[in-house]
Amino acid sequence: MGLFDGMMGNASEVDTQEVQEELSELLASSEQVEHAYKLIRDLFVFTDKRLILVDKQGMTGKKTEYHSIPYKSITHFAVETAGTFDLDAELKLWVSGSSTPIEKTFNKQLNIYKVQAVLAEYVS
Repeated sequence: MGLFDGMMGNASEVDTQEVQEELSELLASSEQVEHAYKLIRDLFVFTDKRLILVDKQGMTGKKTEYHSIPYKSITHFAVETAGTFDLDAELKLWVSGSSTPIEKTFNKQLNIYKVQAVLAEYVS
């Protein structure tokens, strides 16, 4: 991921094995990381059981919040592809019990259709 993309808040795909090792204490014994995206210091992780949003906080990033969303809690989602002048693709997730969506922005190099396909597989 380029520095410019990171500063603009765009996410890019990261190695799932590295994320599997990084989150080993958090994951269930049979849980597998299938897709992961990095947004500066934060992670957006799709496992075979849930979606995990990793929010590294503070100046050092030592304090970390792990927001776990079971796929069955996702009521609907939307993707917006990047355009000619709008270089960002967006993902919006609505979780039961909340009227405000969770929004994430991805850079143009990321295949937003792949992200949508992962969600479609688990949410349906």
